[in-house]
Amino acid sequence: MTMKLSFDGDWCATVTDDPLRVTPRFTGDSVDVAQYVDVKERERFVAHSFGSQHWLWDAPDVFRFDPDSRQLAGVEFRLPEESVSAEDAARLSLTPAVRPGGLRAEEIRDFRHEMGKVLCRAPDDSVLSCLRDLDVLDAPLEARIGIAPDVALLVQDGAAVGWSLTDPVRYVTSGFAAPDPNPPSPSTRHLFTECLDLVTTPVVEDLADGEPTALARLRAADEVLRAQPEDRHRADALLEMIATFMEDYGR
Repeated sequence: MTMKLSFDGDWCATVTDDPLRVTPRFTGDSVDVAQYVDVKERERFVAHSFGSQHWLWDAPDVFRFDPDSRQLAGVEFRLPEESVSAEDAARLSLTPAVRPGGLRAEEIRDFRHEMGKVLCRAPDDSVLSCLRDLDVLDAPLEARIGIAPDVALLVQDGAAVGWSLTDPVRYVTSGFAAPDPNPPSPSTRHLFTECLDLVTTPVVEDLADGEPTALARLRAADEVLRAQPEDRHRADALLEMIATFMEDYGR
């Protein structure tokens, strides 16, 4: 079945049968699916592709396409600070089933796709879903297009209205490094949820207000992560995830 998706700015792409085979990277504030391994490679990648991109202080979601084939070449999704309540998150159905597929641009031109405003967290953070706005929860999803391993676009009324990452802790890393291919340890899974609590609402607002319980949680997470003997690659990445908050509020 051929499906056409609309994005912001009256821009469209057709769903193909060729999803990206690139392992996603979860860096704490974004989910990146691209093959560049440093800043210079990323600059070359952007220069030789087209689509949506960051510009100065503007930070929309990034979709980059190959100019020859018009096929999707990489994405960067930003993580919002606003986390919806558990009650609202439960309204987001994880159906229909993910259908693997890529994207082929209808035309070669740049566009801007606004980053999602709200984060829905499934129990135990087994799935993170970022939505355009809370109105998405008022109607069922039309489709979930698996554009890369465990990464799906959420579709409603023919429009891309968000994205999801399944088992996000598996892909935790820092910078351009590849995630650890070994499964996360149970302690890392617990600390991942704690760190995500700390960098999203409502706890991040409590940190800014100097609320003692929130500050104690931040310092405790930092201490435990530094002492954790196993799964060091992810532990170091989680330390980086909360580093700015430790610098601003935890000292």
